[in-house]
This record gives sequence, structure tokens and C-alpha cells, in this order.
Amino acid sequence: MAIALFIAALPLAIGGVQLATLGGSWYYLLTGFALVAVAGLIALRDVRSVALFAAIFLCTVLWSLWEADGEFWPLVPRLAPFLVMGIIMALIYATLSPARRLWGYGAALALAVVSGAGIAAMFVPQGVVTNPSERLQNAEATNVVTDPASPDNRWTHYGRTASSTHYAPLDQITLDNVSSLEVAWTFQTGESNNPGSEYQAIPTQIGDTLYMCTPHNRVFALNAETGEERWSYDPQARFSNVWDRCRGVSYFDPAETPAPSQTGTAGITPMGDQTCGARIITTTVDARLIALDAQTGEPCLGFGDNGIVDLTNGMGEVRATWYWLTSQPLVADGHVIVGGWVFDNRAIDEPSGVVRAFDAATGELVWAWDMGNEATTKLPPPGETYTRSTPNFWGTGTYDPELGLVYLPTGNQSSDFWGEHRSDAADQHSTAVVALNVKTGRKAWVYQMVHHDLWDYDNAAAPTLVDFPDGNGGTIPALIQVTKTAETFVLDRRTGQPITEVEERAVPQDATSAARLSPTQPFSVGMPYLSPQVLEEKDMWGFTFYDQLICRLEFKKLRYEGKYTPFVEGQPTLMWPGFWGGMNWGGVAIDEDRNIMLVNEMRNGHVGYLVKQEDVQGHDTPAGHGTNLNPQEGAPYAAVVGLFNSPLGIPCQEPPFGTISGVDLETQEIAWQRPLGTAQDVFLGGFRVNVPVPIGMPSLSTAVTTASGLAFYAGTLDYYLRAWDTTTGEEVWKSRLPVGSQAAPMSYLSPESGRQFVVVVAGGARENPEKGDYVIAYALPQE
Repeated sequence: MAIALFIAALPLAIGGVQLATLGGSWYYLLTGFALVAVAGLIALRDVRSVALFAAIFLCTVLWSLWEADGEFWPLVPRLAPFLVMGIIMALIYATLSPARRLWGYGAALALAVVSGAGIAAMFVPQGVVTNPSERLQNAEATNVVTDPASPDNRWTHYGRTASSTHYAPLDQITLDNVSSLEVAWTFQTGESNNPGSEYQAIPTQIGDTLYMCTPHNRVFALNAETGEERWSYDPQARFSNVWDRCRGVSYFDPAETPAPSQTGTAGITPMGDQTCGARIITTTVDARLIALDAQTGEPCLGFGDNGIVDLTNGMGEVRATWYWLTSQPLVADGHVIVGGWVFDNRAIDEPSGVVRAFDAATGELVWAWDMGNEATTKLPPPGETYTRSTPNFWGTGTYDPELGLVYLPTGNQSSDFWGEHRSDAADQHSTAVVALNVKTGRKAWVYQMVHHDLWDYDNAAAPTLVDFPDGNGGTIPALIQVTKTAETFVLDRRTGQPITEVEERAVPQDATSAARLSPTQPFSVGMPYLSPQVLEEKDMWGFTFYDQLICRLEFKKLRYEGKYTPFVEGQPTLMWPGFWGGMNWGGVAIDEDRNIMLVNEMRNGHVGYLVKQEDVQGHDTPAGHGTNLNPQEGAPYAAVVGLFNSPLGIPCQEPPFGTISGVDLETQEIAWQRPLGTAQDVFLGGFRVNVPVPIGMPSLSTAVTTASGLAFYAGTLDYYLRAWDTTTGEEVWKSRLPVGSQAAPMSYLSPESGRQFVVVVAGGARENPEKGDYVIAYALPQE
């Protein structure tokens, strides 16, 4: 024991000296040397070793409670080693003091019981908030769809409707019967997952058919009752092995909403040598827009060039993998509106972030919004291109038909971490929500969430349209935008002005940074913050004493002055939240009857710094998205960026690493919050953890809410589809998936049986080696 304790204590003492010299806590230094003294006394078989250890133990308990604010997970690495050592020391006491042997055995037993209780507590969700208002608890659904033929029993957009609330007005599956849910059918696409591909699609449902796409842009039509394939289409996309995905396909029926070319005409317009009525609109990773007959899957020959529109037209040079489409196109008022994903941080000269609207019937370009040259309203003049390197819209847009406005979340201009070259137009429109007139593409308003974004905090989530309570019994037509900075902005969607309070606050202005900085940033103080806004040394965590100490050392070495600390040359800087979020592309789900918003957020930090281009040699070569070296060709600096993780590969800050929350839109308060997901299917060092500890993990996608007060979610790192009570946040059901999921569930009534189905794609969780190609439907047993 003396040798083991000495070996265990020495790193604490040495690391403690380093931490103290960096201005950090002296606890590790003092404790490390004190434990070395205990080891020496044990070697001498001196009973005073037990007394000294007991004093260290008591001080550690008091220090831990003070630093951890009484929270469970922060206590684990601080106290768990001492509980183990305490049991051994109690047995040593029984050996060294035979007259008081029972005291030693009793202490050992008591500490063993405490340790057992701590282990048991690890399998219970910690930090759960449950505070639903009386209004929420008594709310009932008022507009339930029970007829499968109803127009409201369709899932036509990423968030079901153009408002993107992810709300299904269905109530067959309830809190009382959800435990009886079972797999009704499973479909596999047969597509293998190449490096860089992730299956994140949400099906589109029209009547008795589901339509969906794969990471390689194959499109499938499935029987909504049985999951049997009706047709498939393969565009033979030139996938990249970098960032291949397709989050959904769109639907357009000219008989319901005429396209611009059909205005004033009746019926369906003949196209080419066939009549293509209702059609599926899809995009590809090699920048094509395609229209398919919804009944047969054949290309609509009158759309573009035999069913295809080349989206590189007018873009100028497009290097391989530098511009492609990943999100569902927005169909609004007979237009197909698309942006495009521009590969971050490759160079300062990249393809344009232009937004374009195409006639949904013919594929003709109706309008273009080029923020760098708003005089270009369609194709650029001959010999010219759309403005290069403007901020892009790569996520999902939304649409208000009454106002005639589409709402688009924008990113920032490459290079992401260096912005001296940016234009005034880029600074005005980056990391913002832009409202455009659906018929003309002209800008109605813009509201910016991050000024002069140097952190890759692009707005990824779809703006969600709701009727927001005005506090006087009425409502305001509102737009909710969640951000990677873990902020929630609520805007009047007519004007773009904030409804809930936003403050402009001073942010770090580092004199050593050569980059131009915004002196202030907007903070949405009128909506609750769902995760810590600032990190301190005491927030560092680890599974053990040692990785916690290492994370504390790394934290003290990093430049960090709070939110919006800029990167500088050669000095590793902490970015919190990291550029994964906060809240990413999944967005939010709204229970429209109960007026509650469900938000899943992740807690990851990133560390980065700038490197002069002439000094790049010797640094990591570019690999993937947002990791290692970001070249930023043409800028004076490249950027080196990585996750703020411990040596074990886990986030350095304390858990939870991800949560799901219910925000009461009436009170703008958190009604409930709980850690999201377990560590069961996490891989560390190539091995599965296989311990279902509900520690809360990072997540993607979003939930679907239903009229019965249930919400379904599957985008966790562990392999489960879960159901929650949207009022209280209580988990009421879960089902094991064959692999993880990054997709949002959806729900509908099958016209054949009238049953409510919940469908989710399981293609593999992020950062997990196990991938799949599953589409899984759940339903209650048939009677």
C-alpha cells in the first residue's frame, strides 16, 4: 500500500506544482505531498498515517463540496479515489490497532456502502430539472388529426410544415400506451457508408408513400404501411468521401400550388414528352437539382435539362468537394429555394453563397439573391460570376405564406477564423437570419446573431415560426433561432426586431490579435440559457483524478477570456461553446398545443490558434471538417483547431455533455431539463464503453412532438429511440436501435390501416465506427 500510494501521489504533487505556478488551485500540490507523507508513515507501520489520511479525506470532502456546488458528477473524480483509498486505510487501521479492529472494519464497511451508493447514483440521471407550470400540466390538444386523408396528415418539409415546428397533430400513441410500441417494419437501403458519409435524412410523407434520400443521394419511395420499396432512383452522384449526406427530399404538386410559370393556368402543364405532376425535388453532393415523378421515380423531363439543373452555373471555379447540397430544398409558393454548403476554411476564394429560387415546374431560374451584388437578380452577366466567398445558407429555410417571406439562416465567410478581407456586405449578412420576398428574392430584413464571426458559429438550425405569447393574452408572429453559441433569439418575423430582450455586451478585445474584432456581441438575455456560458478551472472534469488534473492544467495554459475569445498566432485559445454547438442543424421542436419548445444542446469546447502560412509546414495536413489544419489559402494565417478533450478522449468540462430541455414559451423559463443519452455505445480507444450511465452526451437532429403530449428523439450517441412526456420531461419509453441515429423522427397516420407510425433513420451515431442503412417504423400492435 505504501508503494502504491507513493506512485499514485507523486503525479498529483508534480502536477499540483505546475498548476499552482499557473495560478490554479493549490489543492493538488498540498494533497499530493500529504499523500506522499501518508505513504511514508505506512511504510513505517505508523498508525499516524491513518490520522493524516483522515484529515486529508475530510479536507477533500469539504473542498469537493465547495468546488462542485453539491452536484453529483463533479464530485465523482474528486471523491471516488478517496473512497477507495479510505476503505484500504480503514483496513490498515484495523491491522495497526488490533484493539480497535472493529472501528477499522466498521469504517471500511461504511465507506464501502457510500461507494456502492455512489456507483448506483451513476446509473440515475443527475441534475434533472422538473418545474412545469400549472398551465403546462393542464394543457390539452385542440386540433388533433384523426383522418388519414386530411391535408394535415402529411410531412412535406424538414419540420413537417414550412414553419419547421416538428409537430405532428396525432394522438393515437399516448402516455398510457406508448409502452406497447413495437417495430412495424424495417427497410434497408443497401448503401454502404464510405468515409465522410452520414445518414441524417428525415422522410417526406404524402398519403401512403414515404420518400427519402441516402448520403449518396439515392432516392427511395416506400409503402407507408409496410416499408416495401415502390421505386428508387440513383443520380450516380460523385460522392466525395468528405461530407456526404442528404437530410431530406421535398415535394411539389403543381395542382395544389402553381409554380411561377403556371400562374394563371389551370391543371398540370405538359413537360417535354411526358406529363409530370406531383414530383419529388432532391439535390446532390455534386451540386445538381433534380425533379422526379412522385409516382414512378422517373426524371421530370421538362424540368431543367431532362430533369436536372446544374447548380454550378454562374458560380465560377468550383473545386471538387468545395460546394454541394446537404439539406432539404425549401419548396415555397411554387419555388424551389436552395443555398449550398461551401467547404469551410479552405481558402479566401471559394464559391459564392448565393441563394437561388427555381421554378418548381420547369426548373428555370426565377431569382437569385447575391448578397455581394444585389443588382444580380438572376444569372450574372456573361463573363462574370456570383460574388465569390460570400456567407452561405447551407441549412434549412422556413416560409410564412401570409407574409410571403422565406427565412434563411446564414453562415460566415471563409476563411472562418480570419476576417480582415471581408466586405461590408459579408459583415452585415453573416451568421444571421435573412428574410427574403418569396416572389422576388429581395431582402425584407436581416438580423445578425454574431457580429464579424471569427469562430465558425454559422447559423445551422432552421428558423422556427411560432405564434409567440405577447404577455397580454395575444400573440406575435415570431421566429425562433437557436444558435451554436447556445443562444435562443426570438424575433418578430414581420420586421426582424427582437421580441425577447437582447443586450449588446462588450466582448474580449485582445491587443495581440491582428484580426479586426467586433467590440460587442448580442446576448439573448430574455430567453433562458441551457448550458454554462463561461467556464472556470473548477469546471474541469475527468473520469479520474489524473485526467481532471490534466484538464485543469490545459485550461490554465489556454488563452480564455470568456465567450468570443479570438484566436491569435501561436497561442492555443479555448472556444466555448465550440463551433459544433450549442445548438446545431437539428433545430427545435414545438408542442404547438402546450406552447413548449424542446431543445437538445451539446457541450463541446474547441481549442485553436493561428499559424503563419510560411510556418504551416510541419503542422497536421487538412483532414475532414473542422479538425486539424484549416488551410485558409490566401489569408496570412492558417488555423489549427481541435476538440477540448482529455487524454481519454472525453470533454474536459464537467457533465452533462448534452441535455434536452423543455422551455415554456409562455414564461420563457426552463420547464424541465435532463441529461440526454448514456455512455453505453461510446467508443474510447477503439473499445465500446458498454456502461449505460446517463451522463448526457452530445447529440444531433431534433425531436418530433405529438398532440398526445409525447416527444420522440433518437439523435443520441447511444442506440435508442426514446419518448418523453413533453410536459415534465419524464422518459416514458425507449427502444434499442441496431445502430445509432443522427436523424429526426417523424410521424403520420397510414391511410391503409389508420395506425399512427413513428419512423426514424438509423445510420450510425457521430464519431461511432458502427454504421447502418436502416429505416425503422414503430406502431402500436394491430388489434
